[in-house]
Amino acid sequence: MSAPHMPKVAGINSTVPAPTQTAPPLDALPAAPGVLIQDQLAGWVSDLTTLHELTERLARTRFLDSALHELLRAGAALAGARRGLVLFEPADGLGPVTTLGLGLSHADLGHLETVPRRATSYGRLLDGDGDGIGGPAEPVVVPDLLADTDAGARAEAGTATATEKDPRQREVAARLGLGASYAVPLLVGGAKGPPAEAPQLPQVPQLPQSPSPAQPPLPAKLGAAVWLYDEPTEPTERQRHLIGLYVRYAGEHLSRLLELERARAHMTTLTRELLPGPLPRMPGVQLAARHRTTPGGGGDWYDALPLPEGALSLAVGSVSGSGPGAPAATGRLRAALRAYAVMEGEDPIAVLSDLELLLRLTEPACTATALFAYAEPARRTLLLAGAGHAPPLVVGDRRTEFVETSLSAPLGMLSCWQAPSVELVTAPGETVLLYTDGLLRRTGEPMDRAFARLHAAAASVPATARDDPGAVADHVLRALPPTGPGPAGPPEPHEDFVLLAARFE
Repeated sequence: MSAPHMPKVAGINSTVPAPTQTAPPLDALPAAPGVLIQDQLAGWVSDLTTLHELTERLARTRFLDSALHELLRAGAALAGARRGLVLFEPADGLGPVTTLGLGLSHADLGHLETVPRRATSYGRLLDGDGDGIGGPAEPVVVPDLLADTDAGARAEAGTATATEKDPRQREVAARLGLGASYAVPLLVGGAKGPPAEAPQLPQVPQLPQSPSPAQPPLPAKLGAAVWLYDEPTEPTERQRHLIGLYVRYAGEHLSRLLELERARAHMTTLTRELLPGPLPRMPGVQLAARHRTTPGGGGDWYDALPLPEGALSLAVGSVSGSGPGAPAATGRLRAALRAYAVMEGEDPIAVLSDLELLLRLTEPACTATALFAYAEPARRTLLLAGAGHAPPLVVGDRRTEFVETSLSAPLGMLSCWQAPSVELVTAPGETVLLYTDGLLRRTGEPMDRAFARLHAAAASVPATARDDPGAVADHVLRALPPTGPGPAGPPEPHEDFVLLAARFE
């Protein structure tokens, strides 16, 4: 009987004996194209996820300093650096100008400032010749800060050049243990990113498009960020690409925060200009005032006006709302109250009644609280009337207590406002504190606890500080710090407030 024949398989000759050598290991075989594509896609997804998380954290910042700190932290994570530096200098010269460091002490920043600016990587971006706005639009790589020449400095075209390093730069780099630096510009409005090629995706047919519109204006320069390495090195192409995408978004976000920062500064200036100037000096009484305005603007105000026959009017108040309308309404109400105080200041009820009528006629969508006092320093007396306002606080050697004022509605809430007045007689050396609700709300606690904290703060004023109303006010403010933490930054005062202190001799 003949031997059985091997089955025939397409493409294989069964008559040819199998090779005797062993097969190569699996890891030595070339990877399939599909596996390579999957690895690339996994890497891109990981990069985009990281970039999304970092940009989300940056988007949650509301103030310029906190955004710059977040920019430094995120850039250091993307670049693989431990330290960094950001110089925020808007090209229009209108400020604000600030320098922040990551992993650098104040002494380290001082040493870096001694290096001639033209010799630094960020100095080339801020002051060099390049894209017509004062510096190159491309990053500057210095792979070895201790070398005599800078062979890795990239020019605008992306080619390598060789420039001599400043001796002071090498000295500071050796002192701080710096091996390399990577600097990028902070641009906005069509800015170019780092010279790294984006990953090439498959081409998709494009539909016919209309002619492109005119090119946007040149990008505005906001400053530069530089990350510092401990060893001579430079970021990879992948790191440069991610940093470029992140910094491009950061530039747009910083430009919006810059607008808000300047608007807040203008609002603060406007609010301060609407407040009275130097407090009057009169025999028998010493005055001090403390006022804080939040960046969004507010309507808290105070006033102190000398009246005939040696009298004095004291007033604090708060207008509802915020933004530009609040300071404007505050200025109008304060000017009107001054006129009423001169004409009928000895009757606080009449002053607030007239103010309430004016508010309903001229500011129908606005409400306000107010506390008005007609003071006679020679007699150490005050005649008080309040409209929905917090009671005054008397601070002295023998007592620290709130003045019992009658309950009343804020101005603009009722068709006819009316409330009785209260007379207060102070002892020699006692200080009367008039304040707005913002002083209580900034503690972040319920009102009953806030009043208790205010009372405890006033009672703890040292005896040596009670002769100065300014020292009393400062002690109370130190004992009532704001407790609300800001996003990615230190605690921020969310409430504007007024504290007016009058010490009777």
